[in-house]
Amino acid sequence: MAEPIADAISFFQLSCGRWRSQRSSHHLLHRRAEAGGSWIEVVELAADDPQLIAIAELHGQDPDGLVGGCRVTWSASMAWDKAGEAHQGESVFGLIPTDTCGREGLLLRDRGYAETAPVAGHFAMDERDGLLLTTGYETMNSLERFSFAGPDVRLRTSTVEGLSNTASFCVETRVKDEAKAPQSEAAAEIAAGRPGSDGATALSPLGW
Repeated sequence: MAEPIADAISFFQLSCGRWRSQRSSHHLLHRRAEAGGSWIEVVELAADDPQLIAIAELHGQDPDGLVGGCRVTWSASMAWDKAGEAHQGESVFGLIPTDTCGREGLLLRDRGYAETAPVAGHFAMDERDGLLLTTGYETMNSLERFSFAGPDVRLRTSTVEGLSNTASFCVETRVKDEAKAPQSEAAAEIAAGRPGSDGATALSPLGW
């Protein structure tokens, strides 16, 4: 992006809208790559939204520290999915900065990306205005970096270490038409051929 991004909540606001994501995941244990696609919708929530207040209280945090958040819905498919299998869901998260500039702090989710239980992660903006998200789960840890290549193009890299060791790269483009894309369209855009699962477990291809 040509313009600097002041803080994390500004980054999230720039991410609001509908996105089409193309993903490549590399399963390190199995030495294989898997393609995937998803449709993502991000809606901004104000700091006083009851959903965010409830999340802050759930995590034992003061709701007055919230600066805002988002609700994310997604529909995705990966090449190794079994017939009829898809990844769909919704998650709400809020930001509580821990510095005076709003560039680092806590990211509170009502459900995790790798597990469905509520989870708290950390966010930090780097010197190139990329957004880093780190999340620790019971069985794994994830690190994601989001950056804008332009106002309508986002890049995302992620690594997962633990029971599932994967490295992923996503290119996400903003969907500008008003018509909502069908949830099955992401699956239709996956390359033909679905090899049977060999036991690998991937982080859900949600994004936001």
